[in-house]
Amino acid sequence: MYDSEPLSGLPVGSRAVVAEIRADTAEQRRLAELGVLKGAEIKIKIRGTGGSPIAFAVHGVTLALRSSDCDRIFVRPLTHEKTYLLAGNPNVGKSTVFNALTGLHQHTGNWCGKTVAGAEGWFQHRGERIRLTDTPGTYSVDAETAEEAVTAQMLREIPHDLVICVCDATCPVRGIALAIELLSAGEHVILCMNLIDEAKKKRIIPNLDAMSERLGIPVIGVTAKKKRTLIPLLDAAADTVPSAPFFHGLSHADALQIASGICKETVIMPVNPHQRDDRLDRLLTGAAYRYPVMLFLLLLVFWLTMVGANYPSELLTALFSRICTLLHHAAAGVHCPQWLSGALIDGMLRGTGWVISVMLPPMAIFFPMFTLLEDIGILPRIAFNLDSRCAKCRACGKQALTMTMGFGCNAVGVTECRIIGSKREQLIAILTNALVPCNGRFPALLAIITVFFAGDDVFSSFRSALLMTCLILLSVSMTFAASALLGRTVLRGQPSSFILELPPYRKPQIGALIIRSILDRTVFVLGRAVITAAPVSLLIWILANISISGQTMLQLLADFLQPFGKMIGLDGVMLLAFILGLPANEIVLPVALTAYLGQTALTDYDSLGSLHALLTAHGWTQLTAACFLIFTLFHSPCATTLLTVYQETGSRRWTFAAFLLPTVIGILFCTLITGIAYLL
Repeated sequence: MYDSEPLSGLPVGSRAVVAEIRADTAEQRRLAELGVLKGAEIKIKIRGTGGSPIAFAVHGVTLALRSSDCDRIFVRPLTHEKTYLLAGNPNVGKSTVFNALTGLHQHTGNWCGKTVAGAEGWFQHRGERIRLTDTPGTYSVDAETAEEAVTAQMLREIPHDLVICVCDATCPVRGIALAIELLSAGEHVILCMNLIDEAKKKRIIPNLDAMSERLGIPVIGVTAKKKRTLIPLLDAAADTVPSAPFFHGLSHADALQIASGICKETVIMPVNPHQRDDRLDRLLTGAAYRYPVMLFLLLLVFWLTMVGANYPSELLTALFSRICTLLHHAAAGVHCPQWLSGALIDGMLRGTGWVISVMLPPMAIFFPMFTLLEDIGILPRIAFNLDSRCAKCRACGKQALTMTMGFGCNAVGVTECRIIGSKREQLIAILTNALVPCNGRFPALLAIITVFFAGDDVFSSFRSALLMTCLILLSVSMTFAASALLGRTVLRGQPSSFILELPPYRKPQIGALIIRSILDRTVFVLGRAVITAAPVSLLIWILANISISGQTMLQLLADFLQPFGKMIGLDGVMLLAFILGLPANEIVLPVALTAYLGQTALTDYDSLGSLHALLTAHGWTQLTAACFLIFTLFHSPCATTLLTVYQETGSRRWTFAAFLLPTVIGILFCTLITGIAYLL
């Protein structure tokens, strides 16, 4: 621990932590307002002529004080920034430890392979600033998968003072084996025995002192979601110094034999500590129940999403309508040109407000529900249940995980395809991900199902959810069919081995669940949709306000597309709406309503009844509605998803294939349905 000294004595470039401010009350208050408080970290940047004034950075801003004023601020210098690396098997809580220490919100998930890249944050302990790096889960220091290769590279290339090896206290053998491998490779290691609370519930009692003696390193028991339990871990990390390791040049197999022996000597383990998990597995993965249970969960999620999203959507729509009205009055008051206020307010703002109104409430319900299933540990069981189907399609069972993520956002689903080890199977998953409808398509699907097929009695919401589930099953079936086609043609090959660890069922962390689902998914997806929707809304306003021979550009384009639209059971207006909806699927229906009504800005419907009346007045039948539902399921991914495909594959050819595949399927389906209907 360093003694404090005046801030004025520090050289340029040095960093320190404020220890004490010896000034009068008024000056202390003023410094506090500027962020100069006890515990604040500062860095000396510039000294003036003769050494005064002194400029230093604090909380991201630069302040300047005279040297005489700096004499009253006493600091402890930070002469060295330590770097700790978090390592461990998949699904042992590394990201939870990382979040608890750094205050960041790295996405955690109760299934293996969730972290596919590193994350970096900082925290302070005993006056030292410590950089903490979270690495992807690995079973060995020998790279076998993409995640393990990233971890091995980080261990080699990132200078670090210490590796904190995180281990699952309920099944410690593999975690201890990894710690032994790290020690054998010459790393300075301490072992963090996480999930001690779960171990106690399962009557698993590790003797941490005996384990520490056998390994020659500190072994600290923690419950990562309780931050106070991490303090002994940080103390051990700060106090221990590298020593001669007990192990040298061991292979992974050798380390696993040794680790098994240590656990037999130091861990009291009941005969079957996982009885509850076994019972739940018989329900969720048993031959008699697995498919009914999956269907029930899917139906429940969609029903809750539909019932819960209606009222907030109406409130947001009314709010944005009121805002637009107020802005129009303000624009008129300052004599703003009508074309400018129309473009900005009726064009960009109203269109963007529509996207927020229809997207935010369903996502705020769907994503937490999805994250809840992830936290409990159900998602890996879905992959287990569907692997046999995937294998028959020459794909990977993990594609089921990326497919379920596509229900929230196809771009996110494409990104998560990294968890699939085989490049061929990864491409299959990427190209077929958009065959499941993302959250942006749900509002239009639900509206058309409700007004044309569900009825208006007390059971309408249940019938809507049931019909939506049937559409989802159709999209999943088509995903398997397209995967099989790709696996036997352009991406020909045999399915790779399927290795997936089924994690224990865990009680969800509700607070972290809400933060992750809102920040990591809802805000992220909504932000990208708004960015793309704003310029498209402006384009639609321009097309709806420029007339040629008495017709707007929007109407002229719809007339041009009418023959092709009729061939697939739609019309030119709907086909144009799908084209203009490329940046954001949420605006397809508003674009169609704008064209039908001849409005000059994106138009909302007042109620489902008014929507039905408007569509039937323009020639819609149940056949039209059915073709709309099919084409909404199967059409081009949004621009964000296509950009993500290009970033993941680095290929224009595969990006075009991702665009073409669902579009061709949708056209063929709609043409077939229309042809059969006309024949009958």
